[in-house]
Amino acid sequence: MRIEITSKQITITDTMRTKVEERFQKLEKLQIPLIKPHCIITKEPKGVKIEATIGVPNGKVFAHAEHDDLYIAIGQLFQKIERQLNKHLHKSEASRAKNHGKDMCRNGEISGEPVEEPEVEILSDAEIKLNKEFAA
Repeated sequence: MRIEITSKQITITDTMRTKVEERFQKLEKLQIPLIKPHCIITKEPKGVKIEATIGVPNGKVFAHAEHDDLYIAIGQLFQKIERQLNKHLHKSEASRAKNHGKDMCRNGEISGEPVEEPEVEILSDAEIKLNKEFAA
């Protein structure tokens, strides 16, 4: 996999590159094809900001993290990306997707027509009391 790493106001060292590549290797274990991953590292007054954009089937994943230490920011960034990829991976298994009313209507499991209920004879309070006394 080819990972594009860009930096602003900071030079990318070999250790930085290997750390980012190692984390992307861990993401490949989720078995989601990562399309054109791009990572941007920026030096800011507060510390370091790192952003990542990854294309996935049917969407895109974006995350960013800021910290004084670059390697902690990388760890935080990839935790966020891993959570998003897990959510994307298990989206079809979610209960909200399984029990969706529109899909049930399309499949014919339910219809949008009102159900007719049988008419119930309404008894007065006195008749209900009498019926309870005789039932006992």
